[in-house]
Amino acid sequence: MGYEVDFMPVGEGKRGGDAISLRYGNLNGDRKEQIVVVIDGGTKESGEKLVANINQWYKTNEVDYAVSTHLHADHSSGLSVVLEKMKVKKLLMHRPWNHASDIKNFFQNGRLTVTGLKDSLKASLENSCELEKIAQRKGIPIVEPFSDNAGVIGDSLVVLSPSVKFYEALLPHYVETPEAKEPVGVFEKFYEGAKEAVRWLQENWGIETLKDPEENKVNAENNSSVVLLLRVDGNQILFTGDAGVEALNEAIAKASSLGIDLSKVSRIQIPHHGSKHNVGPTILNYLIGPKNNEEKKLKTVYISVPKEGDPKHPSRKVVNALKRRGADVYVTKGNTLHHWIDAPERAGWNSAVPLGFYNEVEED
Repeated sequence: MGYEVDFMPVGEGKRGGDAISLRYGNLNGDRKEQIVVVIDGGTKESGEKLVANINQWYKTNEVDYAVSTHLHADHSSGLSVVLEKMKVKKLLMHRPWNHASDIKNFFQNGRLTVTGLKDSLKASLENSCELEKIAQRKGIPIVEPFSDNAGVIGDSLVVLSPSVKFYEALLPHYVETPEAKEPVGVFEKFYEGAKEAVRWLQENWGIETLKDPEENKVNAENNSSVVLLLRVDGNQILFTGDAGVEALNEAIAKASSLGIDLSKVSRIQIPHHGSKHNVGPTILNYLIGPKNNEEKKLKTVYISVPKEGDPKHPSRKVVNALKRRGADVYVTKGNTLHHWIDAPERAGWNSAVPLGFYNEVEED
């Protein structure tokens, strides 16, 4: 069996997103011998590009699974284009309003009804609601992708996070939900300060300034991202959405329970466009390897970044930390990243060039 994955460019300027398509199976055979998957759709524009990419290179207008990792528009908006223009067999997305009865008691307002909470969630989560409406109108089944649901996507594509319990602990801390009781959890909205001119630090191979992020640096919506593992004939790729350390640790634990060692995965999508708030030395030591890793270039990482994202997306500190651990770092930055094994060759495509090491990194 073969596979191919496309990380599509999303957005212009400093604003980006995620839009990924993949297929696996006998890629030189009949369409019936293949599974086609879309993971997030970015903006409406990138959704159009996803459709065109699948039509041209996968030679089909049929998608077996469309996955919405989480509700943010830079990931979910373009999926509406995919649902409208393609034949989608199944939509995998979380529907927070379906969990209203389970999380009602987490809120301060004792008079809040289940119906009121459900309506509040639906009103505030427009992108998710739009996807649900399109799917219902077109008769596309919707499944919530939780790690508890073994076999939601199948043996080759495994959901590692979130679990239902983890997801429902996050829900009261979504930005638009009613005010939560204080002791529910540590997940709070992280608000960035006013934008300032970048201040630089000197960094060399022997000095690492990346630190483990604080728990509440990643908001609840991002931590609810679906974390997926593709496994095809011994080859594995980890897709992480905008997950933070808490979510990644849950994915590691779930994988371990399934007999999967994520430290052995050779290809990884770095979450949230390479933000330093989502990964730190500890999680990278596990997923990528220790600093000055002797097994050089056995790890390849992909980061979806906007054209003008530097130095925030990706963080230069994160890029340097990855390179110290022996990873080749590839970014979209206006281009499609294509990786394949046993797939038809694409005429005219050039090899991507990994990022180099930065001697200056952004100051905290």
